[in-house]
Amino acid sequence: MPFEFFGAKKKPVIAMAHIGALPGAPLYDAAGGVEKLIADVLKDVEKLQAGGVDAIMFGNENDRPYVFAAPHEGIAAMTAVVQAVKPALKVPFGVNYLWDPKASVAIGAVTGAAFVREIFTGVFASDMGIWEPDCAGAARLRKNLGRSDMKLLFNINAEFAHSLDQRSIELRAKSAVFSSLADAILVSGPLTGEPAVQSDLRKVKDTLKNVPVFANTGVNIDNVTDVLSVADGVIIGTHFKVDGNTWNAVDAARVKRFMDKVATLR
Repeated sequence: MPFEFFGAKKKPVIAMAHIGALPGAPLYDAAGGVEKLIADVLKDVEKLQAGGVDAIMFGNENDRPYVFAAPHEGIAAMTAVVQAVKPALKVPFGVNYLWDPKASVAIGAVTGAAFVREIFTGVFASDMGIWEPDCAGAARLRKNLGRSDMKLLFNINAEFAHSLDQRSIELRAKSAVFSSLADAILVSGPLTGEPAVQSDLRKVKDTLKNVPVFANTGVNIDNVTDVLSVADGVIIGTHFKVDGNTWNAVDAARVKRFMDKVATLR
């Protein structure tokens, strides 16, 4: 069940455009500044679109170690980068500020994003400490900014973390739709670039009949047939990079091969 902004596109592929470390983050390149961030992500966007992806999501994966409350300089810089790249976009786009739901919604709303991805619900023990996202605040901010049309993609099992909620993953997903107004549910692996457990994906999909379910991590050309036999779509970052390394630039040839494979599955 794809979103309407994909039109008739079956099993959509959302590709990650990883922005370099933002101002305030330990890995930020102050010499290159925001202009380098824009130039680098623009190159990736061009390769992703040439390869035929269906949508692009901007993310701050390089802001390690991650924070739960986005700093003002990070929000400002990410907004500036997305705005600068927008004229080059030919496909719908989304944003994800790790790991701040309200910052993600704010950036998405003002830049005209079609969707936002985040951890919106749950309580987790994580690399960053105890994780308690503010779903209600993010949903209200979306409403207050006049962007009720912007879809909220709920990553239901956080990367780099373990859920302290003992309910099954499918029950947590169903509850997120019922009580928290999730527009889609994403199922992840334990770390960036590692696949979701196929049985978890199946359980969530079998439970949610009328809500899109996407595989959020670890999808590659070798497992995409199995993944798309269950999921409504996929989000891909690592597999599209040179040598399959999350921190490298996008490899145009890898994107093209993957999208050619997806075309045979649609």
